[in-house]
Amino acid sequence: MSDNLLQRSVTTAVARNLANTTKTSPKMMSITPRWLLSLLPWVQVNGGTYRVNRTKIELPRAERIAVEVSDKSATFAPEALRGVPLFAKLPEAIISRMVKKFRIEEVALGKDLLIEGADQNKFFIIAQGQVEVLSKGAHGSDLRIALLTEGEYFGETDLVSDKPSDVTVRTLTPCVLLALSRKDLDAVLKELPNFTEDFRRAIAEHEELRSSVNKFGERNIDLVSGFAENVEIPETFVDYSASPREYSLSSVQTVVRVHTRVSDLYNGPYDQLEEQMRLTIEGIKERQEWELINNRKFGLIHSADSTMRISPRYGVPTPDDLDELLALVWKKPAFFLAHPKAIAAFERECTWRGVPPVTMNLFGTPVIIWRGVPLVPCDKLEVKSRFRSNQWLGTTSILLVRVGEADQGVVGLHQSGIPGEIMPSLSARLMGLDSLGVASYLLTLYYSCAVLTDDALGILENVEVGYYHDYGLREVKGFENGLGI
Repeated sequence: MSDNLLQRSVTTAVARNLANTTKTSPKMMSITPRWLLSLLPWVQVNGGTYRVNRTKIELPRAERIAVEVSDKSATFAPEALRGVPLFAKLPEAIISRMVKKFRIEEVALGKDLLIEGADQNKFFIIAQGQVEVLSKGAHGSDLRIALLTEGEYFGETDLVSDKPSDVTVRTLTPCVLLALSRKDLDAVLKELPNFTEDFRRAIAEHEELRSSVNKFGERNIDLVSGFAENVEIPETFVDYSASPREYSLSSVQTVVRVHTRVSDLYNGPYDQLEEQMRLTIEGIKERQEWELINNRKFGLIHSADSTMRISPRYGVPTPDDLDELLALVWKKPAFFLAHPKAIAAFERECTWRGVPPVTMNLFGTPVIIWRGVPLVPCDKLEVKSRFRSNQWLGTTSILLVRVGEADQGVVGLHQSGIPGEIMPSLSARLMGLDSLGVASYLLTLYYSCAVLTDDALGILENVEVGYYHDYGLREVKGFENGLGI
């Protein structure tokens, strides 16, 4: 055997078995910054229930109508029609007959459904698609005053009034609509002559009530002002809601199991039980943030009032859309909350318009701000896509919130001081050992979230995140010249 083939030393592969390696603690890719949990002010909830007292709403605001659309039909529950304030107090017999009279209309893109100044006398519910509402401005040009999407409606006042329409409504996408004409309504009243007077009285009461409440549906507070003498001072009071909303603390629970042999023999340099607990708590906190946004009972997505929901003008999130959202939540807005892809889509639109947003440091990390309000990334705002294999396409929502009890905003709810507490409102309890020597620990986190007033939370929904601009060669050269390249 040649000298070159003789082993002259212990190999590194064998020596490594005797060496102490430098190790890291276990890492987990699902961990996120969870900025929402840090930015929300947390309120101590003794007794596990938080009651939000509000003033009485005399005139309920509009609610969206859930329409089920199949291949050749579109239907909704009769009670859903009471979500239209004008029809809220109609007799049950009239409501059920009206629902049966709705007819399906499929309308192409760019068609006028109502025309300003014309007498249409037709009520529409949007089953699928999106429409724009236009009105003549002071200078005679058409101004877009609203965008309406699925579940919203228009034309209800035209249905019961002889006045011509004061807006133009045009389709922005191909739409499936449910329509009720004045002729259909007259047929319903003709079939139920005993309820005709009840119908007229309900409509008249609605119009009278509208004149006595503010834009939020609360009764006006009678006041007098000025320098006139001998003026009788009005008497007034503020009534409260008889059935205020109550939030019960929700919970996330799991049982961590660690074999005593593992914790006895393999506890260096990292404590096995401590690492199991740490990673599990990270998962609990991730689930908590997801629930605060998506839970159907108290999550922010489902807590937003229908009047505080808007859609982007062109699908993609533009500076105009975020300005519109700021106009909704204009009383001390705290932060936007958006999926990273939605923020990227917004930055692309800013780049396209030549108005790149500035950044600020949030907990040591740069985030962009718009009009002084930070856009906080959160992957719990899900991107909905028809293509599961391509998560870069689809729609999501952007939230804007006001926070704090003092500002009638959004608050997180928890109860600290619970038995076995290792973090505020998070407890760990030893459940015991089984016959195999496995120790079990019960981890429980209690939490919830409350929106104190409707105008504390606004949502820009149906935000498209997959659109990219095609910069032409001339534009690219101009961009490079602007950078001095």
